[in-house]
Amino acid sequence: MKICFVGIENLPVLAPEYGQHNIAGEGVQQTLLGRALARRGHNVSMVVWDYGQADGAEWEGIRVFKAYRPNAGIPVLRFVHPRWTGMWSAMARADADLYYTSCAGMHVGLVALFCRRHRKRFVFRAASDTDCGRSRLLVQFARDRWLYEYGLRRADAILVQSVSQAESLAHCYGLAGRVAGMLVENLQPAAARDIDVLWVSNIRRVKRPDRILELAERLPEVRIHMVGGPLPGEESLFRDVRDTAAAKTNLTFHGRLSYRDADHLYGRAKVLVNTSDVEGFPNSYLQAWIKGVPVVTLIDPDRIIERERLGVAVGSAAQIPAAVRHLLGDPTAWDAASDRCRAFMAREHGEDKVLAAYLDTFEEVMRPGASKPKMLMSNEPRHV
Repeated sequence: MKICFVGIENLPVLAPEYGQHNIAGEGVQQTLLGRALARRGHNVSMVVWDYGQADGAEWEGIRVFKAYRPNAGIPVLRFVHPRWTGMWSAMARADADLYYTSCAGMHVGLVALFCRRHRKRFVFRAASDTDCGRSRLLVQFARDRWLYEYGLRRADAILVQSVSQAESLAHCYGLAGRVAGMLVENLQPAAARDIDVLWVSNIRRVKRPDRILELAERLPEVRIHMVGGPLPGEESLFRDVRDTAAAKTNLTFHGRLSYRDADHLYGRAKVLVNTSDVEGFPNSYLQAWIKGVPVVTLIDPDRIIERERLGVAVGSAAQIPAAVRHLLGDPTAWDAASDRCRAFMAREHGEDKVLAAYLDTFEEVMRPGASKPKMLMSNEPRHV
């Protein structure tokens, strides 16, 4: 198959020399999926931001086409040029049979329009619980929300991260979604466990970095490392977090790190703490578990942490310190949780097992006469 991933932030994951730029969870997932498909002989390409790389350059069997520079164009007008025009031009140069994108946003509508016009197939994947419900969408402008729903309804297939996302998609949009797992790689073996608590996320309000700062205050004996870079519109929050962290002797603030440098910190950590109010299925969980690191979090997709005992899913932010204390203070409990994490990853997240849902979906939509995602009637049972 000729498959093109429209993932504007993918290049820093794919190409280490661009690792200083922002990395998002879906950039990791799209890149791991693209690599796995390329290794199996598929013709894989990507549409990404223009960081000055050569157009059509290739990394690990994946050709990369640049759409536009991150800040190029005049506000308002740049929606059309260079963003719309640049994306479509790069998609045309990729000349794929199937286009794949993820995360809610205006780009979903633009990809759908391109595929409709050029008779290509289009697969969308939800990257967060917020992608599956109108009232929770993290999309600012009404125009972009409309484009997102337009694209969602015209996808040839919709993939989701969890059963709960599929249920929300059915309830809010009347569309069927198929659960597809997530890939992960273990770049470096676990090292000396000299980090008690690790926190990894882009610095934005919905991720609640204030809670990890509070944890450092409440547990002064615990060594905490914090990783995250600023996002557009959140620069002042980043500065506040950085400055507050600098005043705490038990907290090391790394700022933005490359994908590979962050991977090294997972291997040094004892516990990963997630403080977000909203998530999908975070990549950070998988990166922690594959290195035997239990997770303490408010977010437990499909109750997997509770069911498999891969850490502690707390009911409120106030319970995070006690959960961290328990894991750090009981070596026997930590060893058992660490072993369960590794065993779970080996059992459930092997590459061939995860790829099966994607390959089945891609092959189905490429068949002549393939139908769109099933529209669920209001009186029809909502199930996956």
